Amino acid sequence: MTITVEQVDLWRSARSETKNLEFKEAKTQFDNKKLFRYCVALANEGGGHLLLGVADKPPRPIVGTSAINNPIDMAAKIFQAIGFRVDIEEVAHPDGRVVVLVIPPRPRGTAYHYEGAYLMRSGEELVPMSEDQLRRIFAEGQPDWLGEIALKDASAQDVIQLLDTQTFFDLLNLPYPTEQSGVLAKLMTERLIEQSVAGFSILNIGALLLAKSLKSFTTVSRKAARVIVYDGESKMNTRTDITGDKGYAVGFVGLVNYVMGQLPQNEVIEQAIRKDVKLLPEVVIRELLANALIHQDMTIGGSSPVVEVYANRVEISNPGEPVVPVERFIDGYQSRNERLADLMRRFGICEEKSSGIDRVIETAEILQLPAPEFLVSYRRTVAVIYGTRRFKDMNGSDRVRACYQHCVLQWVLRQQMTNQSLRERFGVSEGSSNTISQIIAAAVEQGLVKLDPTAPDSKRYARYIPSWA
Repeated sequence: MTITVEQVDLWRSARSETKNLEFKEAKTQFDNKKLFRYCVALANEGGGHLLLGVADKPPRPIVGTSAINNPIDMAAKIFQAIGFRVDIEEVAHPDGRVVVLVIPPRPRGTAYHYEGAYLMRSGEELVPMSEDQLRRIFAEGQPDWLGEIALKDASAQDVIQLLDTQTFFDLLNLPYPTEQSGVLAKLMTERLIEQSVAGFSILNIGALLLAKSLKSFTTVSRKAARVIVYDGESKMNTRTDITGDKGYAVGFVGLVNYVMGQLPQNEVIEQAIRKDVKLLPEVVIRELLANALIHQDMTIGGSSPVVEVYANRVEISNPGEPVVPVERFIDGYQSRNERLADLMRRFGICEEKSSGIDRVIETAEILQLPAPEFLVSYRRTVAVIYGTRRFKDMNGSDRVRACYQHCVLQWVLRQQMTNQSLRERFGVSEGSSNTISQIIAAAVEQGLVKLDPTAPDSKRYARYIPSWA
């Protein structure tokens, strides 16, 4: 296919670079090794286009390039270096020469590397893929864990006794069938069970969601959520340590209620009336619990979602490193377990795609809580949610993290962060403008946010957007 001037201009009009689209000025040249690395990274993320001769900052003017003056020769060098073909086209744009590299997606179950490094992009940088990400890619050609059999050759009566089918129909807002065959037919339609030679096979996804007792299924019994409550702010003294037993869908309300019941209470006075308030609102616990259940790496054995309750915070973690970088949790979405996520959404347990984390951040802002913290530890993803803390008691890291999350949330809402909007987020007066400016400056210095290039050239009316926008 011949790439036209119109197509180049269409790419330039994109609001931001994507995992499939990259711009580089490269006015005179572009380092070959760097070129090979970008080809590998783009291929690993689904393929795409790398444009040379275009500025990477909006409005992305054409600057022209003299790099790759022999596309056929360079295509041969790329193939020799990285082992797959990349097509190269020259576009005679009125504003200057543009070179477009058309990079194919990696094959299913395969990851490309250059000099031993399996690369992907993270913002402006090229970084090695994590162990979890590589394992997911290499497992793509293998059977889906959720679709594997948890119990085979069960009778129809076994299925009804082992799975909470009544709650299943209630969650879908469907009337319960008058005949057993209707119940089994719906479970098969949803691919939770399969017909077998000697009866029915209950699949892992069916057991995980609907089990009356997860202990009845050896393949999913270790996936039960665990709730640990500590005395104080450290792990020194454990008060309770409970592991759930019901399937995720049938036991979710009970799990949320149990966690809420374990949260510390603070006494506050509103309009001269004393009242007890939980450390965190239920909506935050609910959304982060749903995320931990849905986005865990099911292939990691002997590990399950864990909720840890402290006097001043709650930590909710799940097995596996995240598919989406933690800094893009608010605006990005990619589910590790799409079938599980789809059913949990239809059950009304979680939000539509990516809006759950948005709601958590928005709730923290409304209640002026410290910004949630999303961390990656060894083969686990951790969300840390803190209880009420006054602005003056927040440290610099808390403030900058809140600034970045506020900026991203504004971006998602098609708005821009300003000094005023961040003051409102922290609940401070106009007299704190200088302090807020210092927080924004720190976020800019750390490469988290940047000035909106379309904003007026005025410090008073400065607007900010995420650094990757």
